[in-house]
Order: sequence, then C-alpha cells, then structure tokens
Amino acid sequence: MIETANYIMREVSEALEKVDPALVDTIVTSLIDAETVFVYGVGRSGLVGKAFAVRLVQMGLDVHFVGDTTTPIVEEKDLVFIISNTGETMSAVQTANIVRRIGAKVITITSNPHSKLAVASNHIIEIPPCRDEQRKRLAPLGTVFEAAAFIMLDSMVPLLMTRLGQNESSLRQRHAIWV
Repeated sequence: MIETANYIMREVSEALEKVDPALVDTIVTSLIDAETVFVYGVGRSGLVGKAFAVRLVQMGLDVHFVGDTTTPIVEEKDLVFIISNTGETMSAVQTANIVRRIGAKVITITSNPHSKLAVASNHIIEIPPCRDEQRKRLAPLGTVFEAAAFIMLDSMVPLLMTRLGQNESSLRQRHAIWV
C-alpha cells in the first residue's frame, strides 16, 4: 500500500507543479466575481466537484451542482466549473456549449487541453495524464487526475478565504448540520 500511496502523491505533486499560479489567480477572481457558481462533473470527477461546491457554499457563495433538481438556470454573469479527465464526456461538453451560448464563463479542469470540452471553455486547468504505463497499475483510470483535481481545488480555498475575508470560524457557521 505505501508504494501505491507514494506513487499517487508523487504523480499528483508533479502534475500540480505545472499549474500556472497566474491562472489560479484568474480563476479565484472569476469565482468571486460570478453572480452564481455552478459545478459539474460525472462519476468520480463529479464527487470532486461536489466537495469543492461544499467549500464554496461554506464561504457564502451562491453555488449549485448541475443536474440537481433545485439547480436554477445559468445566466450571463454566472460561472460554470466543469471537471472531466478526458474532456470528452458528452454531458460535460454539452453543458459547456450551452453555457457559452448564454454568455456565462466556463472553467474546466481536464487532462486533455485539446478536448471538445477545453475548446468550449474560457479557462482550462490542465492536469497532465499519468504517462508511466507500467505504474498505471498503481493508479488506474483517473486516480491521479481526481486526486490532483481535489487537492488543487482545496488548495484554492485559502486563497478564496483571504480574498473574501473568511476564516475557519465563518466557514463553520455555514457547515451543514444534519438533524
């Protein structure tokens, strides 16, 4: 198990080192400036997106997950954050195309900067795919992508907190309570 964990952490670290800090700053600004933030992903990418959406809600942003029955319509001043390893998931591509026609902003996290989804996006965060074919057995399918996306998004939280004047106490006040 330790070999697998070390491999995944090393791959995630190498992938995240390639993300441009100026792009992250642009995305943080876009999140803050958006009237409403929508998050979308399918499967495990969707779970990463939902975790990010929770953090955004805890910071007081108006956030919805695309596909939930209570999700409102996207409007021009909104931002849609889409997570897709391949960038070819049909529902993600369709969502981005619709959002762009409306005039809202699309930010994508993908391992494929030349995908249909990337083409339909305003900003693309590329998480390079795992290239080590022999070691892929330690991180099958999108493991490294999903772990890197999760860590990158969680790493943006302190930047957002600072810019929004939030702290752990203010986030805790918006933390979900299940009774």
